[in-house]
Amino acid sequence: MKKVRWGIISTANIAQTQLIPAIFRSDNAEAAAIASRSNKVHGVAAALNIPKAYESYEELLDDPEIDAVYIPLPNHLHKEWVLKAAAKGKHILCEKPAALNAKEAAEMIQVCQASDVKFMEAFMYQLHPQHARVKEIMASGEIGDIKLIRSSHSFYLENRESDIRMDKSMGGGSIYDLGCYSIQAIRHLADAEPVEVQVVSGRDAATGVDMLSSAYLVLDNGVTAIFDCSFDMVSRNEYEVVGTKGTIKVPYAFRPDINAGMGLVIVESDGTVRQEKIYGDLYRLEVEHFSSAVLDNSALAITAESTIQNMRVIDACYKASETGETVSLNAD
Repeated sequence: MKKVRWGIISTANIAQTQLIPAIFRSDNAEAAAIASRSNKVHGVAAALNIPKAYESYEELLDDPEIDAVYIPLPNHLHKEWVLKAAAKGKHILCEKPAALNAKEAAEMIQVCQASDVKFMEAFMYQLHPQHARVKEIMASGEIGDIKLIRSSHSFYLENRESDIRMDKSMGGGSIYDLGCYSIQAIRHLADAEPVEVQVVSGRDAATGVDMLSSAYLVLDNGVTAIFDCSFDMVSRNEYEVVGTKGTIKVPYAFRPDINAGMGLVIVESDGTVRQEKIYGDLYRLEVEHFSSAVLDNSALAITAESTIQNMRVIDACYKASETGETVSLNAD
Protein backbone atom coordinates (compact mmCIF):
# COMPACT_ATOMS: atom_id res chain seq x y z
CA MET A 1 0.00 0.00 0.00
CA LYS A 2 1.20 3.48 -0.85
CA LYS A 3 1.81 5.64 2.21
CA VAL A 4 1.75 9.37 2.83
CA ARG A 5 5.16 10.58 4.04
CA TRP A 6 4.60 12.91 7.00
CA GLY A 7 6.80 15.69 8.31
CA ILE A 8 6.20 17.02 11.81
CA ILE A 9 6.69 20.76 12.31
CA SER A 10 7.77 20.96 15.99
CA THR A 11 8.60 18.57 18.81
CA ALA A 12 5.44 19.63 20.69
CA ASN A 13 4.18 17.23 23.33
CA ILE A 14 1.00 16.38 21.40
CA ALA A 15 3.12 15.41 18.39
CA GLN A 16 5.40 13.15 20.42
CA THR A 17 2.74 11.50 22.57
CA GLN A 18 -0.27 11.34 20.22
CA LEU A 19 0.14 12.10 16.54
CA ILE A 20 3.49 10.46 15.77
CA PRO A 21 2.60 7.18 17.57
CA ALA A 22 -0.70 7.23 15.63
CA ILE A 23 1.21 7.55 12.35
CA PHE A 24 3.15 4.40 13.27
CA ARG A 25 -0.15 2.60 14.00
CA SER A 26 -1.61 3.68 10.67
CA ASP A 27 -1.79 1.62 7.51
CA ASN A 28 -1.35 4.44 4.99
CA ALA A 29 1.13 6.82 6.65
CA GLU A 30 4.76 6.97 7.72
CA ALA A 31 6.64 9.44 9.91
CA ALA A 32 9.42 10.54 7.58
CA ALA A 33 10.85 13.65 9.25
CA ILE A 34 10.59 15.97 12.23
CA ALA A 35 11.81 19.55 12.63
CA SER A 36 12.60 21.81 15.56
CA ARG A 37 14.42 25.10 16.03
CA SER A 38 17.08 23.42 18.16
CA ASN A 39 19.42 20.45 18.05
CA LYS A 40 17.24 18.55 20.53
CA VAL A 41 15.29 17.36 17.51
CA HIS A 42 17.92 14.67 16.85
CA GLY A 43 17.31 13.01 20.19
CA VAL A 44 13.54 13.18 19.68
CA ALA A 45 13.85 11.69 16.19
CA ALA A 46 16.03 8.86 17.48
CA ALA A 47 13.69 8.12 20.38
CA LEU A 48 10.66 8.04 18.10
CA ASN A 49 12.34 6.16 15.24
CA ILE A 50 11.93 8.98 12.71
CA PRO A 51 14.59 8.77 9.99
CA LYS A 52 15.15 12.49 9.30
CA ALA A 53 15.64 15.37 11.72
CA TYR A 54 15.92 19.04 10.77
CA GLU A 55 17.00 21.97 12.92
CA SER A 56 14.67 24.35 11.08
CA TYR A 57 11.11 24.13 9.81
CA GLU A 58 12.21 25.52 6.43
CA GLU A 59 14.56 22.58 5.84
CA LEU A 60 11.75 20.12 6.38
CA LEU A 61 9.47 22.02 3.99
CA ASP A 62 12.24 21.95 1.38
CA ASP A 63 12.44 18.15 1.54
CA PRO A 64 10.86 16.82 -1.69
CA GLU A 65 10.16 13.47 -0.03
CA ILE A 66 7.60 14.94 2.40
CA ASP A 67 3.99 14.78 1.22
CA ALA A 68 2.12 16.20 4.23
CA VAL A 69 2.92 18.11 7.39
CA TYR A 70 1.40 18.22 10.84
CA ILE A 71 1.54 21.63 12.52
CA PRO A 72 1.11 21.61 16.33
CA LEU A 73 2.75 24.99 16.87
CA PRO A 74 1.31 27.66 19.21
CA ASN A 75 -1.89 29.18 17.80
CA HIS A 76 -0.33 32.49 16.75
CA LEU A 77 2.16 30.67 14.48
CA HIS A 78 -0.38 28.57 12.55
CA LYS A 79 -0.97 31.10 9.79
CA GLU A 80 2.73 31.71 9.06
CA TRP A 81 3.61 28.03 8.75
CA VAL A 82 0.46 26.97 6.93
CA LEU A 83 1.20 29.60 4.27
CA LYS A 84 4.85 28.47 4.03
CA ALA A 85 3.88 24.78 3.85
CA ALA A 86 1.28 25.45 1.16
CA ALA A 87 3.84 27.39 -0.87
CA LYS A 88 6.03 24.26 -0.82
CA GLY A 89 3.14 22.05 -1.97
CA LYS A 90 2.70 20.18 1.31
CA HIS A 91 -0.72 18.97 2.45
CA ILE A 92 -1.49 20.29 5.93
CA LEU A 93 -3.05 18.95 9.11
CA CYS A 94 -3.11 21.93 11.49
CA GLU A 95 -3.92 21.82 15.18
CA LYS A 96 -7.02 23.56 16.47
CA PRO A 97 -7.91 26.35 16.57
CA ALA A 98 -6.73 26.83 13.00
CA ALA A 99 -6.03 30.52 13.47
CA LEU A 100 -6.55 33.49 15.78
CA ASN A 101 -9.60 34.72 13.88
CA ALA A 102 -11.82 33.96 10.90
CA LYS A 103 -10.00 36.39 8.61
CA GLU A 104 -6.71 34.56 9.17
CA ALA A 105 -8.38 31.18 8.63
CA ALA A 106 -9.97 32.30 5.36
CA GLU A 107 -6.63 33.61 4.06
CA MET A 108 -4.86 30.37 5.01
CA ILE A 109 -7.46 28.22 3.30
CA GLN A 110 -7.53 30.40 0.18
CA VAL A 111 -3.77 29.96 -0.20
CA CYS A 112 -4.04 26.20 0.35
CA GLN A 113 -6.74 25.92 -2.31
CA ALA A 114 -4.74 28.06 -4.74
CA SER A 115 -1.70 25.83 -4.07
CA ASP A 116 -3.83 22.70 -4.61
CA VAL A 117 -3.00 21.23 -1.20
CA LYS A 118 -5.32 19.63 1.34
CA PHE A 119 -5.93 21.48 4.60
CA MET A 120 -7.72 20.13 7.67
CA GLU A 121 -8.11 21.47 11.17
CA ALA A 122 -7.18 18.71 13.61
CA PHE A 123 -10.46 18.13 15.43
CA MET A 124 -9.50 14.49 15.92
CA TYR A 125 -12.51 13.80 18.16
CA GLN A 126 -14.96 14.01 15.23
CA LEU A 127 -13.38 10.97 13.55
CA HIS A 128 -14.39 8.74 16.49
CA PRO A 129 -17.43 6.64 15.45
CA GLN A 130 -19.47 7.50 18.56
CA HIS A 131 -20.47 10.83 17.00
CA ALA A 132 -21.81 9.23 13.82
CA ARG A 133 -23.88 6.96 16.06
CA VAL A 134 -25.26 9.99 17.94
CA LYS A 135 -26.29 11.53 14.63
CA GLU A 136 -28.03 8.27 13.66
CA ILE A 137 -30.01 8.22 16.89
CA MET A 138 -30.96 11.88 16.48
CA ALA A 139 -32.12 11.24 12.90
CA SER A 140 -34.17 8.19 13.97
CA GLY A 141 -36.52 10.35 16.04
CA GLU A 142 -35.93 8.29 19.19
CA ILE A 143 -35.41 11.39 21.34
CA GLY A 144 -37.89 13.52 19.41
CA ASP A 145 -37.24 17.02 18.14
CA ILE A 146 -33.88 18.47 19.24
CA LYS A 147 -34.28 21.49 21.52
CA LEU A 148 -30.97 21.91 23.36
CA ILE A 149 -27.32 20.88 23.11
CA ARG A 150 -25.04 21.24 26.13
CA SER A 151 -21.29 20.74 26.13
CA SER A 152 -18.54 20.98 28.75
CA HIS A 153 -14.78 20.76 28.31
CA SER A 154 -12.33 21.52 31.10
CA PHE A 155 -9.21 20.49 32.95
CA TYR A 156 -7.16 21.93 35.78
CA LEU A 157 -4.11 23.63 34.28
CA GLU A 158 -0.90 23.04 36.25
CA ASN A 159 2.37 24.98 35.92
CA ARG A 160 0.57 28.04 34.64
CA GLU A 161 3.57 30.36 34.68
CA SER A 162 5.28 28.45 31.86
CA ASP A 163 2.26 27.37 29.80
CA ILE A 164 1.65 29.05 26.43
CA ARG A 165 -2.10 28.72 27.00
CA MET A 166 -1.71 31.51 29.55
CA ASP A 167 -0.23 33.91 26.97
CA LYS A 168 -2.92 36.02 25.30
CA SER A 169 -0.59 37.15 22.49
CA MET A 170 -0.01 33.51 21.50
CA GLY A 171 -3.70 32.64 21.31
CA GLY A 172 -4.05 31.54 24.91
CA GLY A 173 -7.40 31.15 26.62
CA SER A 174 -10.01 28.53 27.36
CA ILE A 175 -12.30 29.37 24.42
CA TYR A 176 -9.42 28.99 21.94
CA ASP A 177 -8.12 25.81 23.57
CA LEU A 178 -11.28 24.03 24.74
CA GLY A 179 -14.37 25.97 23.73
CA CYS A 180 -13.46 25.43 20.07
CA TYR A 181 -14.34 21.73 20.51
CA SER A 182 -17.77 22.46 21.96
CA ILE A 183 -18.54 25.02 19.25
CA GLN A 184 -17.54 22.55 16.55
CA ALA A 185 -19.54 19.73 18.14
CA ILE A 186 -22.67 21.87 18.54
CA ARG A 187 -22.53 22.96 14.89
CA HIS A 188 -21.85 19.40 13.70
CA LEU A 189 -24.60 17.79 15.78
CA ALA A 190 -27.25 20.39 15.00
CA ASP A 191 -26.36 20.82 11.31
CA ALA A 192 -26.90 24.49 12.03
CA GLU A 193 -24.96 27.68 12.62
CA PRO A 194 -25.07 30.06 15.60
CA VAL A 195 -26.73 33.39 14.86
CA GLU A 196 -26.42 34.88 18.34
CA VAL A 197 -24.02 34.37 21.26
CA GLN A 198 -23.76 35.53 24.85
CA VAL A 199 -20.66 34.78 26.94
CA VAL A 200 -19.55 35.37 30.50
CA SER A 201 -15.87 34.82 31.31
CA GLY A 202 -13.64 34.74 34.35
CA ARG A 203 -10.15 36.04 33.55
CA ASP A 204 -6.72 35.57 35.03
CA ALA A 205 -5.83 38.85 36.75
CA ALA A 206 -2.21 38.86 35.58
CA THR A 207 -2.56 37.78 31.94
CA GLY A 208 -6.15 38.65 30.99
CA VAL A 209 -6.61 35.14 29.60
CA ASP A 210 -10.10 33.69 29.95
CA MET A 211 -9.81 30.88 32.49
CA LEU A 212 -13.51 30.03 32.49
CA SER A 213 -16.15 30.89 29.92
CA SER A 214 -19.84 30.02 29.79
CA ALA A 215 -21.73 30.61 26.56
CA TYR A 216 -25.33 30.64 25.35
CA LEU A 217 -25.92 30.23 21.61
CA VAL A 218 -29.02 30.50 19.44
CA LEU A 219 -28.77 28.47 16.22
CA ASP A 220 -30.36 29.25 12.88
CA ASN A 221 -32.68 26.22 13.14
CA GLY A 222 -34.12 27.34 16.49
CA VAL A 223 -32.05 24.96 18.63
CA THR A 224 -30.33 26.57 21.61
CA ALA A 225 -26.93 25.51 22.91
CA ILE A 226 -24.91 26.05 26.07
CA PHE A 227 -21.23 25.34 26.59
CA ASP A 228 -18.63 25.95 29.25
CA CYS A 229 -14.86 25.62 29.09
CA SER A 230 -12.22 26.08 31.76
CA PHE A 231 -8.58 25.71 32.81
CA ASP A 232 -9.79 25.91 36.41
CA MET A 233 -12.01 22.83 36.80
CA VAL A 234 -11.75 19.08 37.02
CA SER A 235 -11.35 17.24 33.71
CA ARG A 236 -14.60 16.95 31.72
CA ASN A 237 -15.18 16.36 28.00
CA GLU A 238 -18.86 15.72 27.45
CA TYR A 239 -21.99 16.76 25.62
CA GLU A 240 -25.71 16.13 25.89
CA VAL A 241 -28.44 16.39 23.26
CA VAL A 242 -31.90 17.11 24.69
CA GLY A 243 -35.01 16.36 22.67
CA THR A 244 -38.76 16.41 23.24
CA LYS A 245 -38.81 12.67 24.02
CA GLY A 246 -35.39 11.92 25.50
CA THR A 247 -31.70 12.67 25.80
CA ILE A 248 -28.36 11.46 24.48
CA LYS A 249 -25.35 11.87 26.76
CA VAL A 250 -21.76 11.38 25.60
CA PRO A 251 -19.42 11.53 28.63
CA TYR A 252 -16.16 10.93 26.72
CA ALA A 253 -16.94 13.13 23.75
CA PHE A 254 -13.62 14.79 23.02
CA ARG A 255 -11.04 12.50 24.62
CA PRO A 256 -12.10 8.86 24.38
CA ASP A 257 -8.40 8.11 23.97
CA ILE A 258 -7.91 8.63 27.71
CA ASN A 259 -10.61 6.02 28.22
CA ALA A 260 -8.80 3.33 26.19
CA GLY A 261 -10.55 4.54 23.03
CA MET A 262 -14.00 3.76 24.41
CA GLY A 263 -16.78 6.15 23.59
CA LEU A 264 -20.04 5.85 25.48
CA VAL A 265 -23.46 6.89 24.18
CA ILE A 266 -26.19 6.94 26.82
CA VAL A 267 -29.74 7.20 25.50
CA GLU A 268 -32.68 7.86 27.80
CA SER A 269 -36.21 7.80 26.37
CA ASP A 270 -39.62 6.43 27.36
CA GLY A 271 -38.37 5.83 30.89
CA THR A 272 -35.57 3.49 29.78
CA VAL A 273 -31.81 3.98 29.67
CA ARG A 274 -29.54 2.31 27.12
CA GLN A 275 -25.74 2.45 26.97
CA GLU A 276 -23.75 1.80 23.81
CA LYS A 277 -19.97 1.35 24.02
CA ILE A 278 -18.21 2.38 20.81
CA TYR A 279 -14.47 1.97 20.31
CA GLY A 280 -12.08 3.86 18.07
CA ASP A 281 -8.41 4.88 17.93
CA LEU A 282 -9.18 8.53 17.21
CA TYR A 283 -5.66 9.80 16.42
CA ARG A 284 -5.07 6.85 14.10
CA LEU A 285 -8.48 7.49 12.52
CA GLU A 286 -7.49 11.12 12.00
CA VAL A 287 -4.15 10.24 10.39
CA GLU A 288 -5.67 7.57 8.15
CA HIS A 289 -8.58 9.79 7.12
CA PHE A 290 -6.30 12.66 6.13
CA SER A 291 -3.81 10.34 4.43
CA SER A 292 -6.62 8.70 2.43
CA ALA A 293 -7.80 12.14 1.31
CA VAL A 294 -4.28 12.90 0.08
CA LEU A 295 -3.86 9.54 -1.69
CA ASP A 296 -7.35 9.39 -3.22
CA ASN A 297 -8.07 13.11 -3.54
CA SER A 298 -11.20 12.50 -1.47
CA ALA A 299 -13.19 14.91 0.67
CA LEU A 300 -12.22 15.75 4.24
CA ALA A 301 -14.54 15.31 7.23
CA ILE A 302 -13.71 18.77 8.57
CA THR A 303 -14.15 21.10 5.63
CA ALA A 304 -12.50 24.45 4.98
CA GLU A 305 -15.90 26.11 5.23
CA SER A 306 -16.50 24.56 8.64
CA THR A 307 -13.11 25.76 9.88
CA ILE A 308 -13.83 29.34 8.82
CA GLN A 309 -17.29 29.22 10.37
CA ASN A 310 -15.94 27.79 13.63
CA MET A 311 -13.48 30.68 13.81
CA ARG A 312 -16.32 33.15 13.16
CA VAL A 313 -18.14 31.77 16.19
CA ILE A 314 -14.96 31.90 18.30
CA ASP A 315 -14.51 35.54 17.23
CA ALA A 316 -18.11 36.28 18.27
CA CYS A 317 -17.63 34.52 21.61
CA TYR A 318 -14.54 36.57 22.44
CA LYS A 319 -16.31 39.77 21.42
CA ALA A 320 -19.31 38.87 23.60
CA SER A 321 -16.98 37.94 26.46
CA GLU A 322 -15.11 41.25 26.28
CA THR A 323 -18.11 43.55 25.76
CA GLY A 324 -20.69 41.75 27.90
CA GLU A 325 -23.16 42.21 25.05
CA THR A 326 -25.11 39.78 22.88
CA VAL A 327 -23.27 39.38 19.56
CA SER A 328 -25.08 38.59 16.32
CA LEU A 329 -23.38 36.63 13.54
CA ASN A 330 -24.73 38.09 10.32
CA ALA A 331 -25.29 35.92 7.28
CA ASP A 332 -22.28 37.22 5.34
